[in-house]
Amino acid sequence: MKWKKIGDILVVDDKFGDKSLEELKSIANKEKVESIIEIDNIYGVKREPHYKFLLGSKSETINKENGCYFKLDLTKVMWSKGNVNERIRIANLVEDDETIIDMFAGIGYFSIPIAKFSNAKEIYSIEINPNSFYYLNENIKLNKINNITPLLGDCSQLTPNYNADRILMGYVKTTHHYLKTAVDSLNSGGIIHYHETVPEKLMETRPISRIRQAAKDREVELLNIQKIKKYSPGVMHVVVDARIN
Repeated sequence: MKWKKIGDILVVDDKFGDKSLEELKSIANKEKVESIIEIDNIYGVKREPHYKFLLGSKSETINKENGCYFKLDLTKVMWSKGNVNERIRIANLVEDDETIIDMFAGIGYFSIPIAKFSNAKEIYSIEINPNSFYYLNENIKLNKINNITPLLGDCSQLTPNYNADRILMGYVKTTHHYLKTAVDSLNSGGIIHYHETVPEKLMETRPISRIRQAAKDREVELLNIQKIKKYSPGVMHVVVDARIN
């Protein structure tokens, strides 16, 4: 990553740490941003950023993506610009009157586009981070959405309270630990969108194998394996679309 512009804030990696104040001001002026923030990593299940201001002090902004508005504070919640195409792809797959569970909803990365561009019946958006949950609610209001039910808490505990036609698992690293919970809440014939970071040589086998293991005796149909982005050398972030009967 060189940098990414989110609203009127520029997010950069640690390679910018050696730039002079004059250079940073020049970049900010060119990109028309108020702050430059260095984010070197995202930590824990709450996906909290480790950050440092390089220029300015503004951290809250509104980012427009795919016709949706996302309010967020970049020192408190994450934003993955690399998932932009995936967020609208999922919204376009949702069929009329579906019930959706978004297990790792964040600030509404997937839930908001689904609500805005599909005819989903109901979207249960679960988020464990109180800061992300606050912005999820802000974004529901900002986009004038009326079919999202925001739920604060651990998706492993909340998901079993609902049943859905489609379940989103837009999280990586330990997502497979939540697969059985997701499968158990998926209606017969429903679709799961399971994200995983996987060695490229195992990309075609490990994610779907994990889904089949969680589904036990239920029939699993692989619909698609979508590459999201390179996560690290030799490791790919992918999403698997699977129908489970």
